[in-house]
Amino acid sequence: MQEDIQEGKTSEDREKEIKSDFKGIFSNVRSFFVDVLDLKHNTDLVATHERINEGISMKGHTAWILVFSILIASIGLNVSSTAVVIGAMLISPLMGPILGIGFSISVNDMDMLRKSLINLGIMVGLSLITSFLFFSVPIFQDATPELIARTKPDVRDVLIAVAGGLALIVAISRPKPLFNTVAGVAIATALMPPLCTAGFGLGTGQFNYFGGAMFLFTINSIFIALATFVVVKYLNFPMIKYINQAKQRRISQVASVLAFVIFSFSIYLFYQLFLQNQFNSRASSFINNLKSEGVNIIGDDKDNIDYVNKEITLYVFGRTYLQTEIDRWNKQLDLYKLTGTKLSVLQNQDDSAIRSDIDEIKSLYINTNKILSSKEESLHEKELRIRELESDLRKYYDNEILFDQVVSEIKINYENLEKIGFAREFVTNFEKTDTVNVFYVAWDNKLTKNQKAENDKKLKAWMESRLRLKSIEVRRMN
Repeated sequence: MQEDIQEGKTSEDREKEIKSDFKGIFSNVRSFFVDVLDLKHNTDLVATHERINEGISMKGHTAWILVFSILIASIGLNVSSTAVVIGAMLISPLMGPILGIGFSISVNDMDMLRKSLINLGIMVGLSLITSFLFFSVPIFQDATPELIARTKPDVRDVLIAVAGGLALIVAISRPKPLFNTVAGVAIATALMPPLCTAGFGLGTGQFNYFGGAMFLFTINSIFIALATFVVVKYLNFPMIKYINQAKQRRISQVASVLAFVIFSFSIYLFYQLFLQNQFNSRASSFINNLKSEGVNIIGDDKDNIDYVNKEITLYVFGRTYLQTEIDRWNKQLDLYKLTGTKLSVLQNQDDSAIRSDIDEIKSLYINTNKILSSKEESLHEKELRIRELESDLRKYYDNEILFDQVVSEIKINYENLEKIGFAREFVTNFEKTDTVNVFYVAWDNKLTKNQKAENDKKLKAWMESRLRLKSIEVRRMN
């Protein structure tokens, strides 16, 4: 206390210093995050307007690129190849008109809006025609998992579309567009697969696929446009001004109404998808709980849940469930907040047909295993026989003597040799059979008996070394 008084500081002064230091730290942190997250800095307003306007058109080379990319995506969906679908999305120009709609509404550019809507219609039309023609071919009409996945949108698709639209307009508004981000958004928002699936629905006459896929495409498009609208408004892009003030007000009113309609419809779609996702999640938990209790339920959870009619259908087998048990299941619906949901339990009083089918499948499985086992045994026997033959063949080649080559070398080393013959003899003592390699030689008669015997020894030693054989005999013809 005395030190503080001596320094001329009171408790109020210390409090002011602490508050000042705290405000300084908070201000620095706030400035740091404002600087890191600042979108308005370095925004190229004029170039962004031009880029979006140039990307709207679906004519000439852009239209052909769209057709080819839709064809590639359709093939990828048909063979369930994610890599092919991603490649198609990377080259597709689908984002242009959708960005144009969101941007034009935000800056009151009715000419751009009209152009965007026309080209969006062209884009959808070309995509549907291309995918329809591809999936009209009978060999391409299988409903693969990649196609089925694009028929039932949920709330996560909305979040992806919003985040993708925000990232896209931010990337395009930079002085140097971030093309990696643009490509990534094209993949994440996945506008092409729903259009291809819609064409599949038309080509195969499955209009439920067409409706679900077009609904998914519409959701993605609306929320990408909405995200573009929000970011453009936040970045304070200049509004298009018209000389005629009455026209200016009319266009502003139209733009405001469109923005309100899109925003309201987006909220409505998001809410409906949220409710559907919530219902499906609770219904799946309810079904899984019944399975954990030992109830045999046939089919996937998705096939048993009908959100539109608020109904859960259970296909059960194994035994007949009493009405008291089914009533207990109905009461459990309230625990999962599924009040008002209709529970339909379909069970076969006589499950002998199902058991017969199961027994037939088991029998078929056993017979198939027997056939495979017999084939494996046959293959194993053949492999053993092949190995034996390879072993015999190897022994033959190991003992094979290249007579012509050996003779030419012998003639060089032994000038006095007039003739030479070769034969392979089999000798047995009735307990063991040996193979003897016999060389028959005829020396020049000018040589003495001792010289011929010496040559026999040398030739045998040379042959054993050259041919790496021990069972060699040299016999004289003369």
